[in-house]
Amino acid sequence: MAAITRRRPGMTALQRRNQLMGLLFVSPWILGFLLWTFYPLGSSFYYSLTRYDLLREPIFIGLENYSEIFTRDPLFGKVTYNTLYYVGLSAPLGVAAAFLMASLLNTEIKGRSIFRAIFFFPAIIPAFVTAVVWQFLVNVQYGAINGTLQGLGLPVIPFIANPDYAKPTLILIHIWAQGNAIVIFLATLQEVPRSLYEAATVDGANAWHKFWNVTIPMTTPVILFNLVIGLIYGFQNFTLPWLLTAGGPNNATELYTIFLYRNAFQYLRMGKASALAWILFVVIVVFTILLFRSSNRWVYYGGESD
Repeated sequence: MAAITRRRPGMTALQRRNQLMGLLFVSPWILGFLLWTFYPLGSSFYYSLTRYDLLREPIFIGLENYSEIFTRDPLFGKVTYNTLYYVGLSAPLGVAAAFLMASLLNTEIKGRSIFRAIFFFPAIIPAFVTAVVWQFLVNVQYGAINGTLQGLGLPVIPFIANPDYAKPTLILIHIWAQGNAIVIFLATLQEVPRSLYEAATVDGANAWHKFWNVTIPMTTPVILFNLVIGLIYGFQNFTLPWLLTAGGPNNATELYTIFLYRNAFQYLRMGKASALAWILFVVIVVFTILLFRSSNRWVYYGGESD
């Protein structure tokens, strides 16, 4: 009995035409991804294994850049401490401040739309303008805040001139500029079912009980989202610290991105800068994974924690 061979149906002419048209439509994105994302990533990894100063051809040195960063760079430990200090405080404090401000703006108060616009305003100001304004506010000699303190007979505060105050000042400015997170939280708070608050009222819950047992659990997914964004932004933050302090005083605000920038564009050590960039990438991925793993215990997804 002859074996019956089943032929796999091939693509019809119409299917091939549709596939070709689809590839043509997405080809600009594919080309852009290959040229502006994939190729730079591959190049930066290759350069991290070389000695490269932009003026001469890169020389392959293997893991020498990574070894130097971890074992022979005297500033790397200080930079790591500054960055972890900044991120560890700015990310959670920024999210907490944004959540509290959004909760206040979600209440029935007079002029609520005006207050919402005022709180969002820092998010749309360019970083350069923000730096200039805060330089004027916190400067020791002519700053508005210290001028007010002097007028009241109080001692001045060297916000960005003292190593002990410089990092807390940057964190304070970060907390001030939480307009985007406030808007996201505000939209989330308005989606919390009113029926839950009504049920809590029937059970005799006061305002604090409603906030702690209804508002916070129902917004934990968005809290996680803003916390992840704040974490990534904190590790990559460069513009405002550079414009305000340029890493000073005494390297007190020499954050990781500033350290990377110096190696790349001041010392022209592109190989080492590329290695620093890849270390930063791995650190961000690890911290993000840990944050998502820990969310199993406190993030609420409508009936089950995930």
